[in-house]
Amino acid sequence: QVQLVESGGGLVQAGGSLRLSCAASGSIFSINDMGWYRQAPGKQRELVAAITSGGSANFADSVKGRFTISRDNAKNTVYLQMNNLKPEDTAVYYCNAQIQRRSGLLLNAWGQGTLVTVSS
Repeated sequence: QVQLVESGGGLVQAGGSLRLSCAASGSIFSINDMGWYRQAPGKQRELVAAITSGGSANFADSVKGRFTISRDNAKNTVYLQMNNLKPEDTAVYYCNAQIQRRSGLLLNAWGQGTLVTVSS
C-alpha cells in the first residue's frame, strides 16, 4: 500500500504565500517524478509543477516566477512554495507521485487533495 498525505492548504489573501507538503509512505522502492496538480470548480485538473528525482522542474506558465517546487528524496516528500498568490490560484491541490515498487510495478499515486483559497 502507498499513501500520499498532503498538508499546508488554507485561506490566504491575495499577495500572500503558502507552502504545501506531500509525504509518500508505504511500500516504496523509489519515486520517479513528483508533482502538484490543481482543480478549480468547473475546470479540469491541470499540472501546476513537477520535479524529477534528479531535481529538474517544470511549471505551468500561469505560476512561473511565483511558485517553486522542491523535494526531499530521503523523506519521500515534495513541497510547493506558492508566493504572490492570486484569486485565480484558488483550487484543490493534489499531490502526484510515480512510485516504483520493488516488484518493478509502477504506480501513479494521488493524494487526497488540499484546498487553497485566495481572497481578493
